Amino acid sequence: MPSRRTNSLGELSVLYASVLARAVAAEGQDPAPLMERFGLSPQSLATPDARISIPRFMRLGEAAIRLTGNPALGLTMGRLSRPVDAGMAGLAAQCAPTAGEGLNTLIKFGVLTSHNSRGTPWMSGKGLTANFYSIRPYNVFNYFVVDSVLAAWTEFLRIVSGEQQVLENVSIEYPSRGLEEEFEAWFGCPVEFGAQGNAIQLSASTRDAASLQSQPGMFDLLARQCERQLLKTRSHWTMGDRVKDRLTPLLQGDTPDLATVADQLGLAPWTLQRQLREEGTGFRELLDETRQELASEYVRETRTSISEIAWLLGFANPAAFHKAWKRWFNTSPAEHRKRYVREQKDKGIL
Repeated sequence: MPSRRTNSLGELSVLYASVLARAVAAEGQDPAPLMERFGLSPQSLATPDARISIPRFMRLGEAAIRLTGNPALGLTMGRLSRPVDAGMAGLAAQCAPTAGEGLNTLIKFGVLTSHNSRGTPWMSGKGLTANFYSIRPYNVFNYFVVDSVLAAWTEFLRIVSGEQQVLENVSIEYPSRGLEEEFEAWFGCPVEFGAQGNAIQLSASTRDAASLQSQPGMFDLLARQCERQLLKTRSHWTMGDRVKDRLTPLLQGDTPDLATVADQLGLAPWTLQRQLREEGTGFRELLDETRQELASEYVRETRTSISEIAWLLGFANPAAFHKAWKRWFNTSPAEHRKRYVREQKDKGIL
């Protein structure tokens, strides 16, 4: 039975790497050597079902920014984004009757091409606000992710509405990097850094604007295809998969209990406990497995500090995390990271 996902921290379609490659080219650099260094051949980039882990994509983005010298490369990615770059979700979204419904469709079915353990984007405020989850702690490897997502949503609205001025304001969770003027010029509205979350707020006229690419029949057909694909993907998940999927975003700074996860799944705690027992597992085992899987990827694939990883996994302190890591891998997280980085450098990836 297929796993709920390959990479515990998340993965996304190489369609997004293709957008990054176009952005690098737009900045006057050849993206081919960079893509090859990260194991992305022209053949893989042309395969929509191919996936890249989110940590690797973040490293790829950071390398692209160093290559181009443009810290706002995420905005270039947004400008070059097309609905088709979001796969079937993008094709359905552009056929929606209004710009607002199109963006809602894009976000609703975005999980078909990307999955992040931190959470999923959502619409709020009567369809006027599109929210992107927190990816704290922020660093040079993930600023561009927030930039590119918010910019791509904005570009989508511009494409389907035919208007340039589509937003009231933009909120960005990470602190200012001294690029306010550039960001406000690109988004065409005030941009608040160090905000409570990441979001774009649409104007009411943009939300209600008739899409220039509206096609009711195709919208209905493509949206139903997206729904079927989503159901098909999740139908392979065991209850253990569902529990682990819910656990990940709940771990930050806390240790969630069975009752909390059961409530999120719409089940009584004893019902969840029984279903897990029938699958030959239990809540504590799944909690430990989830932490182990995430810990391995955080240590190997990110430069997040050990103390931050301990917090992200809900350990009481770094010492408790070290103890768990020793039990899992019979070494220390720092030694494991050093060995992995050395191996990656020998392969020319780092």
